[in-house]
Amino acid sequence: MTDVTEFILLGFQATQNIRILMFVIFIVVYILTVFMNLLIIVLVSTSKNLHTPMYFFLTQLSLNDIILPTVIIPNMLHILLYDRGTIPFMGCMAQVYFFCVSEASECLILTLMSCDRYLAICNPLRYTSLMTPANCVILAVTCWFIAFFLMLLLIITMLMLNFCGPNIIDHFFCDTLPILELSCSDTYNLQVEIYLLGVPLILVPNIIIIFTYSKIIATTLRIPSSTGRQKAFSTCSSHLIVVSIFYCTLFGVYILPTRDKTLSISKILSLLYTVFTPLINPIIYSLKNNDIKKALHTLVYRHCR
Repeated sequence: MTDVTEFILLGFQATQNIRILMFVIFIVVYILTVFMNLLIIVLVSTSKNLHTPMYFFLTQLSLNDIILPTVIIPNMLHILLYDRGTIPFMGCMAQVYFFCVSEASECLILTLMSCDRYLAICNPLRYTSLMTPANCVILAVTCWFIAFFLMLLLIITMLMLNFCGPNIIDHFFCDTLPILELSCSDTYNLQVEIYLLGVPLILVPNIIIIFTYSKIIATTLRIPSSTGRQKAFSTCSSHLIVVSIFYCTLFGVYILPTRDKTLSISKILSLLYTVFTPLINPIIYSLKNNDIKKALHTLVYRHCR
């Protein structure tokens, strides 16, 4: 029930040399992103020392960090080669869906990771009984189910819109807001649905993370030995950095007033959390985590001897 069969993505308006340079950079970033996140999944799966709730949730984050750039980057590379690109209507809707699923699941997974650290530091006596392998799997599956189900409701409503006019999107992927601007239908109900689904998925996890880390910091400061405090902070610092990067870029794109941002700034901010954040996450966890370093050394030694 729409006249538009495809959308035109303008991508980045730049000279051919700059676009070729961007193409090389992004394809290298994508390869490194998939490799680094797959490496973490393999290390956690093969090393018995990493069979803990914290590292299990880390594999879920790594899986999510493979899905997000895979949804965005391949089509973006095509756009860079040809200066612009077309994407079928249903292909655009599919990209919106999996992009939203990835963002929603990351919010929930990061919240799970903060709750795991909260229990480990603030309630260690009950940690083993609460964070059993079965419970961890149930929590992870619940996060993915919530993300896939809620975003399915959103995309079904979006598919009911009519598109009869312009089909040009000044972006490098199909995002929700640019698509709504092209619709000929009344989008008020969909905008309300986006807020009803999106605000709890962003604000509630954010509040939980702030609460858990305030408790973690208060508990850690009461530890008498400096070695104990340092160990407690070291287990949380990587996660806190990842959370800060994710929410800062997310708020920068969707929360800050759009009139204060140019299209170029919006695209740069979108690049941060769709392309570079999935690469930065495994690097942060690898550089600041001795357990992962030991597991990597063991894996390399095992295959090289």
